[in-house]
Amino acid sequence: MSIFFRSTPVRQPFAFDSIGNQWIQDPMCRPKGYPLFHYLQTETGKGQIKIQGKSYILNPGEGVLLSPFLEHSYEGLEGIWQTCFATFTGTAEDSITKMVGGRPFVFTDTSQGERIVHIIQSAILQYQNPPTDEKALSVCCYNLLLEFVEGGYTHDLEKEELYKRYVEPVMKEIENHYSLELTVEELSNLVYITPQYLSRLFERFLGCSTYEYLTSFRINKAKGLLITDPHLKIQDIARLTGFSSVSHFITMFKRTAGVTPLQFRKLN
Repeated sequence: MSIFFRSTPVRQPFAFDSIGNQWIQDPMCRPKGYPLFHYLQTETGKGQIKIQGKSYILNPGEGVLLSPFLEHSYEGLEGIWQTCFATFTGTAEDSITKMVGGRPFVFTDTSQGERIVHIIQSAILQYQNPPTDEKALSVCCYNLLLEFVEGGYTHDLEKEELYKRYVEPVMKEIENHYSLELTVEELSNLVYITPQYLSRLFERFLGCSTYEYLTSFRINKAKGLLITDPHLKIQDIARLTGFSSVSHFITMFKRTAGVTPLQFRKLN
């Protein structure tokens, strides 16, 4: 059995918050769901998952992606139920909802399951042989997420010249200066293109606008502070993550995470 949890700050657009395989799966009940997108797939045995009161069977090679805070429970049906799984975060975490077409859950078949198993195995090998390459793991995570996209979402970011020339430098600028008063216009000037074109490129490659990416990055930083420093006040977290006011921070946090900052702190 292998399981790994993220132990470094989120810097990449997509990242594994946790990942594992060959896991002897115990019964699980989550009336309030899980706070991140969560994928579960049967390796051996058979499992039953209940989503909002309705039951589904997960045979070998079949899996399901669950959206955050979706009520569910699951348990094995025949002998030992062995699973692989992954949970997803990242600075572009909010765009996952768009990638999956807003569907609250997405089932995968055995052909997808075979590809997903290889992706998870590849990621686990990287965790087993540190130091890990965060960028390579982000690409690995992105490739896994592509399996849940309607209509086929086939960008390979490593081979996209426009991504590397315009989007990646702006992402690095956001990573280094998210606590400052950044604007989309300033970010677009950095790479000598218009704000409109920059946002179109972000939509194309990450599924969100430049502003949405910046906001999501700041919210993810705020999540980390809420968990790691329970004595830090909400107004201080808002300031440290680049929000102009506490009210704006709380509004954007709830819109993004589904709960207020204080509720998120209590849940975690």
